[in-house]
Amino acid sequence: MDQSKIGRFIAERRKAQGMTQMQLAERLGITDRAVSKWETGRSMPDSSVMLELCGMLKITVNDLLCGEAVSMENYKDRTEENLLEMVRAKETADRRLLSLEVVSGVVSVLFLFAMIAVGTVFMTMGQPLWMFFVPVAAGMIQFIAVALYALRIEQVAGYYVCAKCGHRYVPTYRSVSMAMHMGRTRYMKCPECGRWSWQKKSVSRE
Repeated sequence: MDQSKIGRFIAERRKAQGMTQMQLAERLGITDRAVSKWETGRSMPDSSVMLELCGMLKITVNDLLCGEAVSMENYKDRTEENLLEMVRAKETADRRLLSLEVVSGVVSVLFLFAMIAVGTVFMTMGQPLWMFFVPVAAGMIQFIAVALYALRIEQVAGYYVCAKCGHRYVPTYRSVSMAMHMGRTRYMKCPECGRWSWQKKSVSRE
């Protein structure tokens, strides 16, 4: 999707409806700065306001994502193109999230070891016992926080594939957190066939 083209289209349709950026923003319950970002191609409207925005601009969501009014002859083709583009964008975002999970995990472990080393140094210097536990506790707190964040990424990024029926789905946070795992492969119950299996992570929906 061409964000600059979409931004120009939003500005064009807003003006056609006789609205200023401020008026459109007030009707949507957002700031005029957000509208300005859309129209300059720096960001896209959030899904929570997209339908309402299209209604105000007298366009369809497909028109918005194309950055132009789509004729009925081309409507189906352009809809499929937009859906494909959205799928690709999600897959790219999921890959970035999974990479972030790895990086944050490595940094978290290194920080924990560093805090343990600091505490050990204090102990060898004859400092009070609490001088050992303070940095270690700080390291443990950040480690747990990062682990919970990484688990959330593990849940929402991509899909898990049932080894029994091939069904791909996004499990609940509870299912992921309670499951036995080897890396990103987790032993979970498939919501489609109801059987348990070791399910691998996949970024693609198909």
